[in-house]
Amino acid sequence: MTNSNKQIFITGATGLVGSYLARLLLKKGYRVRALKRVNSKMDLIGPEAERIEWITGDVLDIPILEEAMAGIDQVFHCAAIVSYDPKHLKEMMAINVDGTANVVNVALHHEIKKLVHISSIAALGKSKNGEAVSEKTKWERDKDNTNYSVSKYLSEQEVWRGHAEGLPIAIVNPSVVLGAGRWRQSSTGLFKQVYDGLKFYPLGGNGFVDVRDVARMALQLMESDVEGERFIANGKNLKFRALFDQMAAGLNKPIPTIKVTPLLGGLAWRAMWLRSKLTGKSQLITRETVRSASGTVMYDAQKSENILDFKYTPIAETIRETTAVLKETGVKETGRLAI
Repeated sequence: MTNSNKQIFITGATGLVGSYLARLLLKKGYRVRALKRVNSKMDLIGPEAERIEWITGDVLDIPILEEAMAGIDQVFHCAAIVSYDPKHLKEMMAINVDGTANVVNVALHHEIKKLVHISSIAALGKSKNGEAVSEKTKWERDKDNTNYSVSKYLSEQEVWRGHAEGLPIAIVNPSVVLGAGRWRQSSTGLFKQVYDGLKFYPLGGNGFVDVRDVARMALQLMESDVEGERFIANGKNLKFRALFDQMAAGLNKPIPTIKVTPLLGGLAWRAMWLRSKLTGKSQLITRETVRSASGTVMYDAQKSENILDFKYTPIAETIRETTAVLKETGVKETGRLAI
């Protein structure tokens, strides 16, 4: 069967990862059907949106999912909410957990040939003794787990449950995804902060991966015989200081010089909490974000490199290309990296 004869369904196609995946599928000749909400912005898809068959609804609407997956061969499940603001907890748990359960159940009903789930490193366990986190690191209940982490762990459990019931699956666990997009949203907002003259840097570090690599890995897993496996997608482990320095260099901005100590971080999230209470605006800095940014977690991507022979885009290259797009488009316009 040629790619043009294959019907692919994507949830979350208007988001950062989903949009790059949708554009990659179109480039490879696949026929794409995708789910979008009534008010979804199409800017990340761009002109390619006209080549996609759109279904209006969301992952909580089971009849819509039944319609969307009819006649579909394969499904990419990218839809999720990423938030550390307590205000979004109820919606995040519904979309991430219940929505994933719905996608899995409908995929089982339609006997979908394969489902690739875009999960997160947040669904993985925590490292001990400074060891890098791998796909085998056990997730454990812990008071320090973020609500987002809990939601992604539970959503992944729904995928594994579907696998146990006969659904062929593969899972991608991306680290912090970098790339051009909506400059005020998600991890792309880090570039915007540096562009605006960010003065502070947290003491911790994390793993980072090019958004195009996440899309490429998801497609590679769908096209392969690999099934019932999860793969960390991580291009490089970096301290936030090094990350921001590279962003600042690419944007010709001053590097951040003020350390976010535990005391300073505590004052910041409390001030933002009070601001949120008084104004009703979202809390940009929370206790969870401060705690996460203060620690250093490393991720081991050897499984993807060994089994998939996957070659990652150097993060320095991702930063250079993304900052170039930001300078070209300006922060009022959505930016996109070439597929």
